[in-house]
Amino acid sequence: MKPVPRLVLAGIVCLGCARQTVAAPEKTLVCFGDSITAGYGLDANQSYPAALERLLKAKGYPYRVVNQGVSGNTTKDAVTRVKAIVALHPDVVLVEFGGNDGLRGLSMDVTKRNLDTVLTTLEAAHIRVLLVGITLPPNYGAEYVKSFDTVFREAAAKHHLPLMPMLYDGIYTVPGTIQGDGIHPTAKGSQMIAERMLPHLAPLLRK
Repeated sequence: MKPVPRLVLAGIVCLGCARQTVAAPEKTLVCFGDSITAGYGLDANQSYPAALERLLKAKGYPYRVVNQGVSGNTTKDAVTRVKAIVALHPDVVLVEFGGNDGLRGLSMDVTKRNLDTVLTTLEAAHIRVLLVGITLPPNYGAEYVKSFDTVFREAAAKHHLPLMPMLYDGIYTVPGTIQGDGIHPTAKGSQMIAERMLPHLAPLLRK
């Protein structure tokens, strides 16, 4: 029996390699925000970023979700931290800031300027972005609440970004979704946030 030429053997080996399923490389999604993103009052695996990662895996999206939420952060802190976020080389960044600006009664002009800086920096790094809005309790006054809500819509329009207008949309009134402080989500609330966030996020994702 004649020996099989090396070239033929190499071809057979390569053909076998081609038939193997190549796993898609894991991508990175960063949740960049304040205490709501950080999962204040919860275990790490109960935050909405953790719930989002589980949901993405179940839907076949190969994304590692990195929680970059810091309790108490305002949009000013976001400006300070955004270069560190870029340094992580994420494929997608979810931006959730503004609640602490509103609760502290900061000028909407300052919030608007800070958000603009953050979004411009991420865009310059060619990172896909989902902007997430939040609102304030009615006791802050209708005029202030209205101007606060407008900040997110205007920022999304200016930067041509997808917007989840309200993080707690359809959640806040559901029993068991908000902690006793009336601000932060429970584990149940985090899961619901992730589920409602996915339709806004999906156009930015790659399978």
